Amino acid sequence: MKLSFFTMPIHPLGKPVWQSLAEDREAFLLADKLGFAEAYCGEHTTDAAEIITSTVAFLASLAYETKQIRLGTGTVNLPNAHPARIAAEVAMLDHMLEGRLNFGISPGGLLSDAEVFGNLDNDRNAMFVECIDMVLDIWAGKAPYDLSGQFFSVTTSRTMMPEIGQGEIIKPYQTPHPPIVGTAVAPYSKGVTAMAARGWDPISANFLLPKWVATHWPNYADGCAKGGRTASYANWRVAKNICVAPTKETARAYARDPGSPYVLYFSQLLQKMQAAGRLNLFKDDPQMPDEAVTLDNVLDALVIHGDPQSVADQILALREVTGPFQHLIYAGHDWTDYDLGRNSMILMAEEVLPLLQDATRAEAA
Repeated sequence: MKLSFFTMPIHPLGKPVWQSLAEDREAFLLADKLGFAEAYCGEHTTDAAEIITSTVAFLASLAYETKQIRLGTGTVNLPNAHPARIAAEVAMLDHMLEGRLNFGISPGGLLSDAEVFGNLDNDRNAMFVECIDMVLDIWAGKAPYDLSGQFFSVTTSRTMMPEIGQGEIIKPYQTPHPPIVGTAVAPYSKGVTAMAARGWDPISANFLLPKWVATHWPNYADGCAKGGRTASYANWRVAKNICVAPTKETARAYARDPGSPYVLYFSQLLQKMQAAGRLNLFKDDPQMPDEAVTLDNVLDALVIHGDPQSVADQILALREVTGPFQHLIYAGHDWTDYDLGRNSMILMAEEVLPLLQDATRAEAA
């Protein structure tokens, strides 16, 4: 069992931005120190609670302070940027990290971001595919590129000066490019199949009910078969909201009482998903009326909390529902209580993970 970290941090409105960013950075540095395998962060442009506006810029601030952890864009929202900029910036970050980069991509899910970039009414899935294809073509090809699509075009043919390097976009450190991952946010996600067929791997989102996470594995295995590779549970990353404390009572209070960062996260997420018509993510039964989707029900289903032994037991029980994934991603939340937030990560790595590894060692063998 591997342990990694992912955050699309929702911070309290009014909390100083500098403080939130400093704590987010500290969480990544702590994950590196604790031996987490990977760490990802999301990005949004138009959200005062989610204040990481560029995953590439944020990770660049960590490149020379982390030592062993792989850092991942989680994700670059492709329709909201030009493929030439994405190709150049991600390649630069890969060099800064000397190959410790995973390239996480998605169409982006925040509607206000789509609106501000002028693509709210566009087919953003089509934009996503065209953009990633151009990024890969840039990395595989040679200047002046001459790429043209429905949404983007890339060329430096009129200004190319090869003798001095003008017109070239740098290629990544890793060959042919950083590993590509995508976040799966829907039940029975067809995107999982398409990603796997192209050699990419999924992260099952931390806000999906376990029964919907379980629908990702068959699609992933099908996509791997189409792409000519063997599906491995080691490559299926499953994200989960987890609060670990020395006692069950302390963990329950931090996970569920008023003022909890987990309560803040899901109260905001519920409003966003309701506005986007996506409350189905939180429904055990698709026929369930929207008004039956309550914050308490969502927290019950999606937040694991307790002391180290009870958290390990809950994660093992989760795998009975989802399937035996071997790469768990701990979802980061605001450090509303600095000590509890930080200590939860420490307990997860130093006490919960060894319990999980002992329980799953036979699977790896």
